Amino acid sequence: MDVSVILLTAVSLAIDAFAVSIAHGATLRNSRSGDALKMAASFGSFQAFMPVLGWLGGLGLSMFISGVDHWIAFGILAFIGCKMVYESINLETVERQPKMLTAYVLLILSITTSIDALVVGVSFAFLQLPIIILVVVIGIVTFLLSFLGVSFGNTLGHFFGSKIEVAGGLVLILVGSKILLEHLI
Repeated sequence: MDVSVILLTAVSLAIDAFAVSIAHGATLRNSRSGDALKMAASFGSFQAFMPVLGWLGGLGLSMFISGVDHWIAFGILAFIGCKMVYESINLETVERQPKMLTAYVLLILSITTSIDALVVGVSFAFLQLPIIILVVVIGIVTFLLSFLGVSFGNTLGHFFGSKIEVAGGLVLILVGSKILLEHLI
């Protein structure tokens, strides 16, 4: 597999994590490099680990997951996005507390953004590709894009205020819709 193909695969798998990272960064009131590192490490780890699971699971797992992965991802991202929009609109007049990145939320977001990597891992097995090189590149690219996403989102959040939270919520809904539409069309 060509280096450019490996990088394009890694970037395409990391785009969802990047979008979610921007949305989270936009909700932060103060710059928190700890949140950026946690999110980047979690997203990068899951994006690297899930293709290995898919690779090990083979076709049987692919048939099971591919039938519902897009619905699961859409449901979770749409729910979180709607919640962000609702809170942004309804809590604008109330003094808001800074958003906390809990372990539970981070786990759910990490799984949701890496389901497609699980299915891609199955194709790696059929193509007999060197899984170690692929997952290392996927993990590093996702880590970097997620870290940059939180930082970029935080900058946008300071500039646009609560309006960016609405945009972040809408981005999550759109990412979930994109995942759903890719599988339905």
